[in-house]
Amino acid sequence: MAKREIVIYPHEVLKKPTQKVENIDDNIIKIVNDMWDTMYEDNGVGLACNQIGESLSIVIIDTSIKEGVQPVKLTLINPEIIASEGKQTYKEACLSVPGVAAEVERAYWVKVKALTPKGQEEIFEFEGFPAVVVQHELDHLQGKVFLDRLKGLKRRLTLDKYKKVLKKLERIKNQS
Repeated sequence: MAKREIVIYPHEVLKKPTQKVENIDDNIIKIVNDMWDTMYEDNGVGLACNQIGESLSIVIIDTSIKEGVQPVKLTLINPEIIASEGKQTYKEACLSVPGVAAEVERAYWVKVKALTPKGQEEIFEFEGFPAVVVQHELDHLQGKVFLDRLKGLKRRLTLDKYKKVLKKLERIKNQS
């Protein structure tokens, strides 16, 4: 297992839908283990495979890191939302979009069909914060980041702030 580098938006791998996993082999399990190491090292609560540069339909979630929420720790392979209800707004951030956060509206409850790392198809239900995390990560698999869900002035202001963050990161990178 190893920590991988997080891909930073607007990298192309984050803008394209991922490929379904056809065979859960040792390579896929290694990628999943690397995802866990990477997410924990970077203090995330979820991570999509394309965030480490691999265009595969895999997400991991661990909401137990955040106090006061339903603890959910899962690896989902080829996940898809098959039902949703309600609405909630949550201030979201992203390891691939550092330095900014914004209020995003999501479904309050979602039902997801996915494969486990053992290749078994299962149905999972999430509500509240875990539902936000799942929807956020599944957006990544479709080539979207939370910025894509913002509209109007909120979108423009958040993108302007993010451009400043990117310039600062570039200056830091050039100094090292």
